[in-house]
Amino acid sequence: MINSILSLDVQSKICLVRVDYNVPQNEYLEITDDKRIRESIPTIVSLISRGAKVVLMSHLGRPKGTFNPTFTLAPIAQRLGELLNKHIVFSHDCIGDTPKSIINQMSDGDIMLLENLRFYKEEEENSQDFSSRLAALGDIYINDAFGTAHRAHASTEGIAKYFTQKAAGLLIEKEIAYLDKAIHSPKRPLIAVLGGAKVSGKIDVIYNLLPICDHILIGGGMMFTFLKAMGHHIGSSMIENDRIDTALQLLHHSEFAGKLHLPTDTIVASNFSNDADTRIVDCTDIPDNWMGLDIGPKTIEEFSALLKKAGTVLWNGPMGVFEMPKFEHGTQSIAQTLATITSLGALTIIGGGDSAAAILKFGLENSVSHVSTGGGASLEFLEGKILPGILALEM
Repeated sequence: MINSILSLDVQSKICLVRVDYNVPQNEYLEITDDKRIRESIPTIVSLISRGAKVVLMSHLGRPKGTFNPTFTLAPIAQRLGELLNKHIVFSHDCIGDTPKSIINQMSDGDIMLLENLRFYKEEEENSQDFSSRLAALGDIYINDAFGTAHRAHASTEGIAKYFTQKAAGLLIEKEIAYLDKAIHSPKRPLIAVLGGAKVSGKIDVIYNLLPICDHILIGGGMMFTFLKAMGHHIGSSMIENDRIDTALQLLHHSEFAGKLHLPTDTIVASNFSNDADTRIVDCTDIPDNWMGLDIGPKTIEEFSALLKKAGTVLWNGPMGVFEMPKFEHGTQSIAQTLATITSLGALTIIGGGDSAAAILKFGLENSVSHVSTGGGASLEFLEGKILPGILALEM
């Protein structure tokens, strides 16, 4: 059993909350997408409104265990304060006397953000000593960082053993509720849309979802490994030669017959550039030295026709190189179709990562049911894996 923060008495208690503020920033350390910060607010508000002293901890980027001002969380503290219209105290260290002295001066309802956990290599090493030093800062441990729940780090897994009172935050509860419903009690038909660059990153997801999905639609760079496995010529398109046999096994698996759908046409380019010459060709007829960079119009029509009948859709991975305007149409069309069927009552879940970035780019973030904050975590959940950060919360 995992406690909810709503079941805890937090009055005057120091709540040590793991959040995921690993947000993108530009060269001036300005936050370019604050979704993960915004998604943490319901948990924070719930705690401070009930008289808790909230100590937030997070990582940012990959500073590799050393202090690097490029990865300071100070700008995040400022942005959180703007969103809450409340002063956020910032601690320039995450362990030791600095945060302890600030905590001693906190009043009920105050919020403090610790400096980047990954300035210490012991965080990713899941060091017992580092875990215990973090734990010494709080009375109650709460994990609301779904984006790191698949990592067994000190702040997500090791720390939990030091608390008799621990709970999941409201964001983690929401993430698990959406994904669990889609997998275990979906409104049918249940359709998965899988894209992205490589088959290798989605093999376990396909094997886990095929028995429970009605259809799986394949796009993105990974589609060319399947096409190659079928004996088609793919020009200079992306290929994982060591995954061809696996793709062939999936295509010929009797249990999965008729469930896997591959593109029938593709937009090919003379080179990997938005300025490249392009053509629309059948997937069986990709010319030499040309590479497929998006699904084609016939595929968009076929995929959209299936999606319009769906009760539940899981989408993980773009249909093409959506970062380039010439090759964004496939991904944008699928995103728009999901927005349309959501308005008609379908449950649509976007699995974080590049899919979330695409939904944001096309302005459709609020037009689907749920956009996950955790790319890797949602992927591992869909693979059927137990997430260490969630397991550590069990009482």
